[in-house]
Amino acid sequence: MLLSIFAQAAAGGSEAMIYQIIMWVGIIGVFYFFMIRPQQKKQKEQKALLSNLKKGDEVVTIGGMHGKVFIVEETTVTLDLDKGVKLTFDKSAVSRSVK
Repeated sequence: MLLSIFAQAAAGGSEAMIYQIIMWVGIIGVFYFFMIRPQQKKQKEQKALLSNLKKGDEVVTIGGMHGKVFIVEETTVTLDLDKGVKLTFDKSAVSRSVK
């Protein structure tokens, strides 16, 4: 890729090379701000949600099950669904908290 930039710069002059570098920096900036940064922010929020789970929180799993947190352990969480029905899920299966 660098070789092609330098080859084109020799033919078009240094002005064309500057515009190409600016274009590539712009493309990388767009990728960062529209794709990478929001994904990192979402991962950070999900990690905070899982670490702050406590008994009584209402949550939704990735499968769509709604329930109240009954027990929080190291890697699992037990949800109280309805009328005493309790299911154990992996913590990573909790998608979001319902306020």
